[in-house]
Amino acid sequence: MYDCDVLEGLKAELDKLCESDPIDLRDSETIVELHRCLARLEAVTTTATAAFDAAGEWDADGARSAAAWLRARCHLPPTSAHRRVRLGRELRHLPATEDAWLAGDIHDSHVSSLVGVRKPATEEALERDEEMLVGEAKKLHFSTFSRVLAYWAQHADPDGTENEAKDNRDKRKMHLSQSFGGMWFGDLVLDPISGAVVDNELRRIERELFEVDWAEARERLGDRAGVGDLARTPAQRRADAVVEMARRSGTAPADGRRPEPLFSVFVGFETLAGRICELANGTVVNPGSLVDWLDEAWIERIVFDGPSRVIDVGVARRIFAGATRRAVQVRDRECFHEYCDVPVEQCQIDHKEPWSAGGPTTTKNGRLACGFHNRRRNRGP
Repeated sequence: MYDCDVLEGLKAELDKLCESDPIDLRDSETIVELHRCLARLEAVTTTATAAFDAAGEWDADGARSAAAWLRARCHLPPTSAHRRVRLGRELRHLPATEDAWLAGDIHDSHVSSLVGVRKPATEEALERDEEMLVGEAKKLHFSTFSRVLAYWAQHADPDGTENEAKDNRDKRKMHLSQSFGGMWFGDLVLDPISGAVVDNELRRIERELFEVDWAEARERLGDRAGVGDLARTPAQRRADAVVEMARRSGTAPADGRRPEPLFSVFVGFETLAGRICELANGTVVNPGSLVDWLDEAWIERIVFDGPSRVIDVGVARRIFAGATRRAVQVRDRECFHEYCDVPVEQCQIDHKEPWSAGGPTTTKNGRLACGFHNRRRNRGP
């Protein structure tokens, strides 16, 4: 048993906190501090579990492993128990990660990501760069940190990440079967690039169907129409979009022009990881993953602060278009708002200084904004 009164004191303070009215805890600073404390408590629990695992005290109860003991005594699902033990074991090799977690500066998701890139081929590089990566985890949005970590892994173990990308490609599969009752059931697994191709088209058709449903609801109910009044649920629209994709495929001319991928090469665009190799939705991919697509792809060169491509065009226009629009898209790649990470394909181009206030339609004055934050910004304070 724990010798000190610290744990009992913690339990007493937690009792007081649990008895508090949630309304008294709802301010932003308290929410942040609660999550920091939660991270610290998870870190302590994980390091203590690692010590328990190493001491072998679980063996006295006849358990086969520390994870099996946790499953039984703490009523955890197997995946959670094994994850806790594994994180604790790996933290022995990641001192900067452990310190940051114990301080509440990072969370278990950051720790899992850092543990995930630790392999025999990356151990030396991770020992060298751990403090830098932890520093990025402390200050970046998690999605951005994940991209930084993916690029780091590509540089630390290029062969391993290429092989992993090939393995992901080889795992592609689709299953579709009919039940005795006539219903159809299926599942689909795709690599990042193929998945993005399907997802983009599915979203495009789903949006078309949404516009049809919205127009019908407006005609039926007028201004009172809301999302709950639409004829189909989002899941039903996605299902109908898959059917529509199949119907359009069957009616497309055999010699029709197929959509072709566009690869953008950034020149003079400085980033933490160096190169940029990711899909429009922010998914980092390996350079080798692009090889199969090069025969049918278009290559676009984007030059920042250079004379070979004019990107500030159309100053007298109200709407961002052409090279100006494209330059903002490839530069920002997601919504400008700090609480938002909506990807570029779902964003609009917004003026930083409003057009009505004399703001020019230039790359410097443009930024990506999702529909929600674009509308919110233009509603006033």
